Amino acid sequence: MKNKRLLLLAFSLLALSPLWSQQSKYFDISKNLEIFANAYKEVNHSYVDELDPGKVMRQGLDAMLEGLDPYTNYISETDIEGYRIQTDGKYNGIGAEGQQMGDYMIVTEIYENSPAHKAGLKVGDAILAVDGQSAKGKTEREVLEFLRGFPGTQADLVVRRPGESKELKISLQREEVDIPNVPHFGLVAEDIGYVNLTTYTRDAARNVGNALHDMKTKNPHLKGLILDLRDNGGGLLNEAVSLVNLFIPRGELVASTKGKVPEWDNIFKTFNNPMDENIPLVVLINKMSASASEVTCGALQDLDRAVLMGQRSYGKGLVQNMKDLGYNARVKLTTAKYYIPSGRCIQAVRYKNGEPVDIPESERAQFKTRNGRVVLDGGGVKPDVLLPHDTAAGVVTALLQQHIIFDYATQYALRHPSIDSIELFSFTDWDDFSRFVQSKNFEYESASEKKLKELRAIAASENYPIGADIQAMETKIKSDKKDDLVKNKLRILHEIEQEIVGRYYFQRGKVRKSLKNDPEVEEAVKLLNDPGRYKAILAGNS
Repeated sequence: MKNKRLLLLAFSLLALSPLWSQQSKYFDISKNLEIFANAYKEVNHSYVDELDPGKVMRQGLDAMLEGLDPYTNYISETDIEGYRIQTDGKYNGIGAEGQQMGDYMIVTEIYENSPAHKAGLKVGDAILAVDGQSAKGKTEREVLEFLRGFPGTQADLVVRRPGESKELKISLQREEVDIPNVPHFGLVAEDIGYVNLTTYTRDAARNVGNALHDMKTKNPHLKGLILDLRDNGGGLLNEAVSLVNLFIPRGELVASTKGKVPEWDNIFKTFNNPMDENIPLVVLINKMSASASEVTCGALQDLDRAVLMGQRSYGKGLVQNMKDLGYNARVKLTTAKYYIPSGRCIQAVRYKNGEPVDIPESERAQFKTRNGRVVLDGGGVKPDVLLPHDTAAGVVTALLQQHIIFDYATQYALRHPSIDSIELFSFTDWDDFSRFVQSKNFEYESASEKKLKELRAIAASENYPIGADIQAMETKIKSDKKDDLVKNKLRILHEIEQEIVGRYYFQRGKVRKSLKNDPEVEEAVKLLNDPGRYKAILAGNS
């Protein structure tokens, strides 16, 4: 009898242990919330200097979420408009973007037919003040917050325009600005269509479908399509599912999500008839293709519906949901992982400085596509056809990062009220650009020089007397660097042309000009013109 009572007691304790564990967890949460609230009150009340309570709380929240993953973020009331851009592709403001260069934010992009465009604001203008508030020393984020506001309200700007001695006053009416997610589509070769999708905001799939319909109407013999998802950071998952549905029959699994709360798990299938389930399709991706882009390309790969071409994608297989916190603030919280039709999750599980770290293929689990081709999980989607990474040399990157090409395009636009059409325009005045670079006292540190600097520091710490050898190598590199501009002339001209064309033809002009001599688009065209190779890749016989 005694043993029976002991056994019954043991079973009772086991049954109650989950409840106790849960209650203990709730107690820990309650206790730590009270500790945090007390610390917050004391810091704001007693700290020697005056504090901004909102800023202190923001720092605390950011620090708490920073330890989770790069995609779980606190969104304050002032951040909401930025979030609308990511989801709707719309926001209330003037239709201009900028970047801090020196003391002021410089306008770097203006959206066509936006209030900024209509009022005459130009790329290259420095914004000195907004509605009487000085913008000196403000970050681009702070200035853009000034510029955003309710449609119909007026914004009064003071700007400094290169080439003009007097400051300009520009007044404009804020509007709801619609940022196109398909800035360009059209033929890139005979009977080969091309669609550029920059983000998965609302109606992304509809706009791609409309582009395909337009091209097929004008070109009934369209024999292939290139879908460009390079540098597409993703967006709405439902738009990715709808985009896959353009090429895949109704009822096919595209993605599923699984998280801690089983009730939130979901399955996403195609629910419409496809627009075209037979047209040969090549999808271009690179290391910045992420999230919804990876759902699209991964599902099309798993279902053997498209050939992927480019470089391995970013590796974001996490799903975020918005949770209201009150006072129009929210937290964007990772609640699940998504899985594509083969069953794989492409989430990168290792991060360094907030960026995914490359995972060796030997450590990635194998799955199979519908045709039996082997595909891997984790760390992004690997293309069926790997192409070389962007070969832009250090000098090209430095010219872009130091805004040399940007500033030159600004000066060029001041001297040229108009240019030829996007396709006809060609920049040829290399000597003028070279003189401009020299006038800026342009210098940059190559990757080799950076490594030699690290080696010098390590050698010194370990007392190795190799300083003279390192100096000799540094001298040799500096001598060879003098020719870097000429060595990379074609690539630099390509960047100059895109920047100049953008001043006259906006984002659509940049995209169309970027297709000129685009080696990855050329490779996609070659593949679509070789049906035998295209089919062999999808069959796993390449």
